[in-house]
Amino acid sequence: MYPVSDAFLRAVRSNTRKYYWTGTIVTKAGLSYEFEAKEIVKGSGYISRQCCGSTEIELGTVYAAEMGITLLSDIDRYTLEDAQVTLVFHLVLADGSVEDVPMGVFEVSEANRLAKCLELKAYDFMLRFDRSFNGFETVGTAYDFTALCCKMCRVEFAHKRAEIDAMPNGGVTLSVYTENDIETCRDVLFYVAQVLGGFFVINREGKLELRKYGKDPVMKVEQRHRYSSSFSDFITKYTAVSSTNKQTQIAEYYALDPDNGLTMNLGVNPLLQFGLAETREMLCRNILTDLSEIRYVPFDSDTIGNPALDVGDVLRFAGGQADEGQITCITSIRQKIGGRQSLKCVGKNPRLAQAKSRNDKNISGLLNQIEDNAKTGKIGIHTFTNASAYEIGQTRMKLISIQFASSEENHMQFFAQIVVDVAADPVERSAEAVGTVVIPFPNEGSNGESGSSTDGSGGATGSGESGNGSGGTAGDGEAGNEDEAAAGNGETVSADGGISGNDEPGSAGAEGTGSGTEVSVDVRLPVKWQEDGMAVCHVVFEFNDEEIVEHCPVETWHSGEHILSLYYPIEKIVANYTNTFNVYLWMENGKGTVEIGSCIASVSGQAMAAEDAWDGKLEVEDYTARFGFGGGLDVKGFEEEMVLQMKETVNRSFDVYFAEKPVIGGFCRPVEMEDV
Repeated sequence: MYPVSDAFLRAVRSNTRKYYWTGTIVTKAGLSYEFEAKEIVKGSGYISRQCCGSTEIELGTVYAAEMGITLLSDIDRYTLEDAQVTLVFHLVLADGSVEDVPMGVFEVSEANRLAKCLELKAYDFMLRFDRSFNGFETVGTAYDFTALCCKMCRVEFAHKRAEIDAMPNGGVTLSVYTENDIETCRDVLFYVAQVLGGFFVINREGKLELRKYGKDPVMKVEQRHRYSSSFSDFITKYTAVSSTNKQTQIAEYYALDPDNGLTMNLGVNPLLQFGLAETREMLCRNILTDLSEIRYVPFDSDTIGNPALDVGDVLRFAGGQADEGQITCITSIRQKIGGRQSLKCVGKNPRLAQAKSRNDKNISGLLNQIEDNAKTGKIGIHTFTNASAYEIGQTRMKLISIQFASSEENHMQFFAQIVVDVAADPVERSAEAVGTVVIPFPNEGSNGESGSSTDGSGGATGSGESGNGSGGTAGDGEAGNEDEAAAGNGETVSADGGISGNDEPGSAGAEGTGSGTEVSVDVRLPVKWQEDGMAVCHVVFEFNDEEIVEHCPVETWHSGEHILSLYYPIEKIVANYTNTFNVYLWMENGKGTVEIGSCIASVSGQAMAAEDAWDGKLEVEDYTARFGFGGGLDVKGFEEEMVLQMKETVNRSFDVYFAEKPVIGGFCRPVEMEDV
């Protein structure tokens, strides 16, 4: 916190305040332009500072502060390249005097001319350290490395040698080994800050300053001073550090007792490579001592603002949902010029991150495993096969989980093939059948037979059932009646046929077929049926607990067995760190089944290794202290409830057994409890 008077603190906490902002712009040519509050476009100015990322507390950071402002000015924008902007906050105290608080010195990186305004964006002197560093054979203390970088980049160091040497690791001689990843002076500052257990910032005077996380609050933030606030329900704390020795390829782990917090992974720090093992342990334990001060509650709050606050300041919140018994730290601060002040503290939950911290402890074994592969350039492959069957529905199902580590910052490749038996939901279809139906209609009287009477033949009309026959004679025949007629030789002709005059049968009359009409009718009939639908399978990749949203494969299938082929290049592998790659599946418009052994996957790459999957075995022991019986031989029964919960992607079967039954002895007489 910038040092201010008590009168300033009382005025900034009062219900009302009177203040104003001013600034100065100095160009590279030496021209100076001053501006006041009336020349600042309302709501346009801000100053943003931070010492950590957006998720967890970091060590050794070298973040640059950012300033943005829009001025009602006609300054030539071409003259503002690398110009310096200085901002000052003025607060009117109760006695009418004015106390000034400098808000920082910034260098203009971008100047845009609007119709009537000048828009500026600037950063502090931390960007000057983005200069190539070639002192690879340098040997010296932390102050020597920092002073060298400050001299090269023309930034003043805020500390004296005595201040740095008095710090736990400040007086130790450090050296940089030849093969390292140092490229700029900013990288050197990062590693020096890690060794000193803090972080670097550019202070309000434009000087490089080292700060450390502390535990003494600088002020209390009351509820009436907050517009909004949210607090986590856990306390972020660190109880271990991990640092990798590049020469021995061993990750050294140092922890407090009890080790129930987070682990700070220092990676491969070039300044922690040389020296005896005892010296390395001393350096790491001194860093752990500084980290043990961290016991912060993560929060996010918009306040009325105190411009004297800085990143790294410890606060205590009171009132509302805040726990006054806990402390927190500012890891990010954004000050609006003439507006609110946003404060934030990041941090991870030790309980949720404890499993990953425990995996990091075993990384030394992984590094030993890949030492030979790294030297020979062999490609390491870690495979995965599902040991349980999975039912895939509308809920995400974790199908693949692979843990691996690498000794270098490189990339890996993920491959998988999954046989999925799909049962798609049936789809009901409907349509309209269109056609023409031909219906025949007969004429009247067409059911009879017709015949003609000619010489020597007789004919009959009508059938035996309905027709009235008529006969004719030829030659000397006699006229016949309705039933029969005589032929010329006395033969008769029946109604069903005719016989010729000689004893030979005559030709029968043709059987009547008649002629009818046909009618065509257009028909439209609704038709409904069910057919196999299309199931949609969604795939989601997850790397180190972060979902990969850029690539989400989708497949559509009919019912039956299908092969799902997956591939993903895993970039930016963190060296000496346990990485986890997960694959989730879920389906729409159907469901699927993955049988045992139907899912095979692998992660491959150079300089890598992988851990064996947990076999699911847990050993639990419980002991009860001795207790006496109060009079007589009465035995008091007791019971214990055990809750078992399993969440494992490799093996879902487990067995529970007790080595022996609990027994209570009283007066040297054993008594066995029943139903236990």
